[in-house]
Amino acid sequence: MGVPPPTRAADRALTRPRRRTLAALAALAALLAVGGTVAYDLDTPEPAPADAPADEFSAGRAYQNVQAIATRPHPAGSPANDQVRAHVESVLRGLGLETTVQDTVAEEAGQLSGAAAGATLARVRNVVARLPGTDPTGKVFLVAHYDSVQSGPGGNDDAAGTSTILEVARALTAGPRPRNDVVFVLTDAEEACLCGASAFAADHPLAADGGVVLNLEARGSTGPVIMFETSRDNARLVDVFGRAAPHPVGTSFAVEIYRALPNDTDFTAFLDRAGFVGLNSAYIDGGAIYHTPLDTPAAMDRASLQQHGDNALGLAREFGRSDLKDLGAGHDATYFPVPGGLARYPGWLVLPLALAALAAVLALGWLARRRGRTTYGRLAAGFGLALVPVVAAPLAAQLLWAGITAVRPGYAELLDPYRPTWYRLAVVALAAAILVAWYALTRRRVGPAALAIGGLGWLAVLGVVLAVLVPGGAYLTTLPALAGAAAGLVALASRIDGPWPVVAVTLAGAVAVVILLPPVVLLFPALGMAMGGVAALVAVLLGLAALPVLDLLHPEAGGQRGMVAARARRAGALPAVAAGLAAVVFAGVGLAVDRFDAAHPVPTHLMYALDAGTGQARWLSHETAPQPWTAGYVDGVTGVGDFPGLGDTELRTGPAQAANLPAPRLEILADTRSGEQRILRVRLTPQRPVRLATLHVDGATVVESATVNGRRVAGGRPADGADWGFGVVFHAPPPEGIEITLVLAGVSRPTMLRAMDASDGLDGIPGFRPRPPTVGVVGSHSSEMLAVARTYPV
Repeated sequence: MGVPPPTRAADRALTRPRRRTLAALAALAALLAVGGTVAYDLDTPEPAPADAPADEFSAGRAYQNVQAIATRPHPAGSPANDQVRAHVESVLRGLGLETTVQDTVAEEAGQLSGAAAGATLARVRNVVARLPGTDPTGKVFLVAHYDSVQSGPGGNDDAAGTSTILEVARALTAGPRPRNDVVFVLTDAEEACLCGASAFAADHPLAADGGVVLNLEARGSTGPVIMFETSRDNARLVDVFGRAAPHPVGTSFAVEIYRALPNDTDFTAFLDRAGFVGLNSAYIDGGAIYHTPLDTPAAMDRASLQQHGDNALGLAREFGRSDLKDLGAGHDATYFPVPGGLARYPGWLVLPLALAALAAVLALGWLARRRGRTTYGRLAAGFGLALVPVVAAPLAAQLLWAGITAVRPGYAELLDPYRPTWYRLAVVALAAAILVAWYALTRRRVGPAALAIGGLGWLAVLGVVLAVLVPGGAYLTTLPALAGAAAGLVALASRIDGPWPVVAVTLAGAVAVVILLPPVVLLFPALGMAMGGVAALVAVLLGLAALPVLDLLHPEAGGQRGMVAARARRAGALPAVAAGLAAVVFAGVGLAVDRFDAAHPVPTHLMYALDAGTGQARWLSHETAPQPWTAGYVDGVTGVGDFPGLGDTELRTGPAQAANLPAPRLEILADTRSGEQRILRVRLTPQRPVRLATLHVDGATVVESATVNGRRVAGGRPADGADWGFGVVFHAPPPEGIEITLVLAGVSRPTMLRAMDASDGLDGIPGFRPRPPTVGVVGSHSSEMLAVARTYPV
């Protein structure tokens, strides 16, 4: 059944001002001003100089610690990490704080990747300092990790968090003591396994009663600091964040998404323990350098460092003076940034607001039909057709990026391009082109009012769905739908050619800009260009919420015929053509500007694996489409089951010359039986400086339990058909080796043990050629890994 032909009454918009051009320009200027204000409010503050007042946070002073910490890569257990730890201790002790080092072995929770069961552990040395409170009601923990990945010096991740805590500690000691204890926790082995935070939260006396945790991170080099994770029932914590953080940027939608993702930080280790609540913050733009050799102090945006410090100091002082006995609110808050602060409301309002928005949109449709602005048939058509840009824009954005990566395959190994701005603009322009083209094609036949109400209908429906499934994200569509419906009702209650309909829809558009523009801006660095379709989706939702303002930019609707109608259609198509051309130009400029060079090298991944027992060696890479440099080493695909410490994924592989490198030594310390159990005690000792060591039991053997350097861990059954089963991965192994006791079930035959260790750096390996200046190292925990393994029958 087709849509009936347009009539003047049914084709009317919600607004028809007498001075259409003036109204359109005024409304557009108002929305641009609101958008500019929102963008300005998301910007980072000016860095404070090193001579700033003593009780204030200074990025200039903190940066001096960044330079001392991030001189070179310093993974857990390395001599470089020892030097960083000594610097951190020296600074804290110099402030007169009670400072200790927690030296212990800790286990990461969860399953060992690539094994049916197992344990990941590390020797950790956490630096812990305490500023005693005057009348404590609890403790405030400021947490960051001082170790880095093996592939980069960690100028941002996490020298930013560590230096922020050192500068906050200095500022707090320069002023009056807080009411509550403030504990500064600089953790070890976060990059390896979160083991430092796990050790502190589980075993340190200061953590016994829990408290408020403020975790500081960085996953990039620039951009606003986002509070992206909270403990549950966060309403009171969020209220403090909104009041006490000078630059509060955070959304409840981000918290919901992060909770659903498999990502972890040190904050996870605290949330796993009873008694801890808190907030997790990071800046995330500039992700191309994440975990790479380019993550140097020079790459850091000191304005982001300043925001980290301003917020951390403000929160430390506020929690330091508050009664911490009861911060649980019984519900999560909905919150989002607005110019000048953080809007928030209780979680119990989420579903009622979503239902109210849906009811308001239905009422608007009923009234619009009653006032002769549309028909029920056109309303149904408008609702159905509004789904077209909602689906088409994200799909087009993903296709655009697929085309760009086909031209520049090196992007596949980056979180984000080095200079992503032009590509982000291309996605926004593409979304705008699709929305405007859709509107121009459907507006004359369906009518502006029906399309606007149809768009609000999808926002309202999505609001109800989100309220049920992802409550913290419902505000994104509920509030624009509610504002748009209210504006439509005001417009219908006013003279169509008067000023109030234009004012009403402009205000509703401003609400949509305030709520939906920040997610568009923040989703790009959060998810990277590979998921730019998500930002495109939010951009289209913003456009649907602002359709009545968009309509003002079109020629007057309704009833034109002949040449006048043809000219109107051509004029209506011009914005879509312009936006489409802008998308092409922006993408082209991005390709021209963001070329790989010595300062922005193409990322590559390479490992070397040697079986010391057989003398066989090979190159390995996880690049799916190897760069030319990598292709000189790998030419096929294989599993790495004989190196279970590397996981169970298939990797690119190629033959390599065997290096003269020793495998870790395995000593049998005891081999006894107890009933049906065989108890095997061994010592695994690397014969060279390494970052980690692993021991796996053959896939035919069941390990009932194990003890690793005095720490008991659970056993497990091997997966069906697996060559290797239970395994232990130990990061930062001590020079004297690792003592492991295995309790094996009913073994009456020899047991095979696979020992492996891994160091970093491929220089000196036969056949390795140094990278040219334009070829870099991908940010990966296995980049440049040199693994040596051997099988021992026992």
